[in-house]
Amino acid sequence: MKPIRSFASDNNAGVHPDILKAVAAANHGHAVGYGDDSWTETALARFDEHFGDGVKVFVVFNGTAANCLGLQALTHSYDAVICAEGAHIYVDECGAPERLTGCKLIPIPAPEGKLTVEAVSRVCHGIGDQHHVQPRVISITQATEVGTVYRPEEVKALSHFAHERKMFLHMDGARIANAAVSSGLTLRQATRDLGVDVLSFGGTKNGAMGAEAVVFFDHKLGYGQDPGSDFRFLRKQGMQLSSKMRFGSTQLGALLTDDLWRKNAQHSNAMAKLLEQELRKIPAVKIIYPVEANGVFAQIPKVAIARIQERYFFYVWNEEESVVRWMCSFDTTEEDVKDFSALVREVLAR
Repeated sequence: MKPIRSFASDNNAGVHPDILKAVAAANHGHAVGYGDDSWTETALARFDEHFGDGVKVFVVFNGTAANCLGLQALTHSYDAVICAEGAHIYVDECGAPERLTGCKLIPIPAPEGKLTVEAVSRVCHGIGDQHHVQPRVISITQATEVGTVYRPEEVKALSHFAHERKMFLHMDGARIANAAVSSGLTLRQATRDLGVDVLSFGGTKNGAMGAEAVVFFDHKLGYGQDPGSDFRFLRKQGMQLSSKMRFGSTQLGALLTDDLWRKNAQHSNAMAKLLEQELRKIPAVKIIYPVEANGVFAQIPKVAIARIQERYFFYVWNEEESVVRWMCSFDTTEEDVKDFSALVREVLAR
């Protein structure tokens, strides 16, 4: 029998009890639909508290929609989005960003999951040439797909590069809470203050239940207009306007109340560090990337993967190199980590 908790994904975790309480509290009587309710108003006020006045926030169902619609708001169909070759928008969204935006994604090598100004500059050409797509957005993931975290100066350098060329910086923040905690920053310090233009704010991986948001920081760059001003129409066309929005909004409001977002992320990050410490005691396990958020990427003998998966579900990240991904969540316990590490040690000792 497999354990109740796995190390496959923070998406596999349940919903934080405080968030469930918030949903239950919103489930009394009737409320005006489509976001004209007090719970959505409260959630938007929480975003203002964390990110500062003037932000425009739109609640959506999932991260793919947040990314696709956020990018659509910034681009024309002849534009291009520069991203890491392992970016979620390029690898794991089934071509949705290109289909919905009409744009070309330009994936480039990203050591340890992170783009650099030098790498971006190599593909940022053809500007003004009608034969070429026009580089319009740099999209980064924070924390990255391999569990690393951009340093503040790295994000700021990319935003400066983008803004000098009238481009935008988009951040896929599916795990922005984990990244901010890892860097010792507030949510604003990790995003708006570094020059991010649009943020896909992740709630689901940090204890929520199908609740994400697109956050516009109102820089009014590029086409000389605020790209967030008409986003409500894109959200509707994108089938992301919830009729009972209060149940998504109240989750985000709860996550941004009493530092729940921070507590959840601190815990999952701490469990990942503990898992790294335990795994480093096993000679046959090689940690591939720095453990800076809530994921551990390790190279183990191929023959051991199926044996461990008999007990614990997890993903193989790179079959050729026998690299696996082990993720921790807000509800991962020290006992979970110790039991899992013991099994890995046992299997590799055979």
